[in-house]
Amino acid sequence: MKKIFQTTLAILAVTFVLSACSTTKNASSGSSAMTVSRGKFVGTWNLTNVSYDGLVPNAVQNVFDQAAPSAFVGSVWKLTNSGNGVYTLNSGASQTIFWSVFNEAGANTQFQFKKLYEGDKAKNVQEGYRLVVTNVSDATMTLQSPVAVGNGTGYVVYNFTKAQ
Repeated sequence: MKKIFQTTLAILAVTFVLSACSTTKNASSGSSAMTVSRGKFVGTWNLTNVSYDGLVPNAVQNVFDQAAPSAFVGSVWKLTNSGNGVYTLNSGASQTIFWSVFNEAGANTQFQFKKLYEGDKAKNVQEGYRLVVTNVSDATMTLQSPVAVGNGTGYVVYNFTKAQ
């Protein structure tokens, strides 16, 4: 009986230590250091709204080295689990991208992507874009692009809904 009790206690102790050391994947908003799996981003997303936080509306004239933020409203972003993707603006302009999720301990999760052109390999492209993930669920996603303003930071805020 004593041996069974000691074995059970040892197993519980090991289980407690292992669970205390594991990381938690969290996809809810409001957490300053949330960690999100890439699977949450896979699918087709419609950019429904662009707004500004800490910036004068239309203060930013060009995003992603392509167009004004307003030109992205109505764009469709198709993101595959392999990291390949494409976004298409209402004007018909399409851009192939390679995307990933950047999770760093103690920092905000970021959605990052690189633009790919004919003949490019993602591993050879050094420049890209990072947006702070403030919300991602099965139906909506909010990303913020930081912009330096004086001594502070403002944000271009992109609100997406998942296509059905």
